[in-house]
Amino acid sequence: MDDTRLHDGARTMAGPSGGLSLADLPPPETKRWVIRRKAAVVTAVRRGVLTLEDACKRYRLSVEEFTSWQRLIERHGLPGLRTTRLQDYRETPAETA
Repeated sequence: MDDTRLHDGARTMAGPSGGLSLADLPPPETKRWVIRRKAAVVTAVRRGVLTLEDACKRYRLSVEEFTSWQRLIERHGLPGLRTTRLQDYRETPAETA
């Protein structure tokens, strides 16, 4: 999968040259996680701008929270990152068995 495009064809956040740098990412003190910010952090880890450990430390995220963002993007595209819709995308116990 090309990491600049997600399932719904939307582009992830990128810098002017198409690259992604720390300057393009949300500030470390971010408290409100909108779709665009979550996608930017996931893209930064995919592209090697940040390691998973650095991203979790920088944004005070658990590994489980970050990997849930990755899974939601892979399965449902950007709309999967909507927190108000999260329950629609979570797996039920029957789906995981």
